[in-house]
Amino acid sequence: MRWSILTPDLCAHWDGRALSFTAGVPRSAVPAEGEMENLWRTYYANIFNPARVKVHAMRAEMPKKYWRNLPEATLIPELLREAPRRVETMMKKSAAKNAKGDEWRPAPVPATSSLATLREAAQSCTACPLYKNATQTVFGEGPKKATLMLLGEQPGDQEDLSGKPFIGPAGQLLDRALEEAGIDRNAVYVTNTVKHFKWEPRGKRRIHQKPSSRDIAACRPWMEAELRVVRPAVLVCLGSTAAQALFGSSFRVTRERGRVLESELAPRVVTTVHPSSLLRQPDEESRRREYALFVDDLRAALRASTEK
Repeated sequence: MRWSILTPDLCAHWDGRALSFTAGVPRSAVPAEGEMENLWRTYYANIFNPARVKVHAMRAEMPKKYWRNLPEATLIPELLREAPRRVETMMKKSAAKNAKGDEWRPAPVPATSSLATLREAAQSCTACPLYKNATQTVFGEGPKKATLMLLGEQPGDQEDLSGKPFIGPAGQLLDRALEEAGIDRNAVYVTNTVKHFKWEPRGKRRIHQKPSSRDIAACRPWMEAELRVVRPAVLVCLGSTAAQALFGSSFRVTRERGRVLESELAPRVVTTVHPSSLLRQPDEESRRREYALFVDDLRAALRASTEK
């Protein structure tokens, strides 16, 4: 590609074969943005994939203070605002081509400030195929104006049968950690990124399967509705699925846990591990160590909830 670099002191030019130099020029002599910049913006807007938005990684690779030098930077805020709608459109197209015949329907999220209304509407959600094998929708639970909201991955076997979040082994461990951190479980709102239990049979047991990006995108409107109604001072993401639902797939809980972060969905976010990971530790010493770190993260969230 031919190019020129113009400065007040000296100008450099490449014609595809040789490099040449000319005298410097004032800023007033610099041509206005040409058609190439407009072409690049059009191209960038069309290849922008909202299902793979990684704002955290974007800012890590190119700090926002440098965005003024990027032609496409002016498009990014609007593209991010439009991301949920574009994901919905992409999912509809994907469903139409699905060889398995899985039908996709938009999540029936009502425009309401009532958690009870949201919970009732969620029971009939068929936005992804998970509802076919789940016993029921497991919606969030807790006070409407909770200061803390805990966001996990998905309900497990016991949660699927009871319809209540975090009541199995991981939930019992969470209760103990909350109490040790000085947090009343009854005062927090507890929910999951995905509202249906995803599992595969193994003998007579139902074994947990990790939700896909499609599962998470289908359930995202429910999570956004819960955040809109509860408006917690701090959102605590329990595990990588919850954290990556907010910050993108490049986000690593191990690097950011315990820190107070910002998100477009919540003013303050603290990430930590999922309590089920503590149950999988190989020995008693590592369980004690990881449990202590988990409690410390919950205490950090509690402190953040009281800060102005």
